[in-house]
Amino acid sequence: MSRAEILDELKKVLTPYTENKEMLAGITEETDLIKDLKINSANLVDIIIDAESQYNIEIDFDSAEKMFSVGNCIDVIADKVNHSA
Repeated sequence: MSRAEILDELKKVLTPYTENKEMLAGITEETDLIKDLKINSANLVDIIIDAESQYNIEIDFDSAEKMFSVGNCIDVIADKVNHSA
């Protein structure tokens, strides 16, 4: 699964939790989930759960702590997907 494919899927996961829909349309790997997309910290847990379900992976606590930007989320998801394949 490529980074671009993960980004497209991640947009779908983030949509229900994002207040700033205009920013979501143009997210990049540098986009910060809390500062740019205005996702509150409680919803970050929901996003991790949704990502686990979407990709059929398990995201451990240490990995979850790294998921503060879109690029970091892609790194974690790609690593987990590639190791579970």
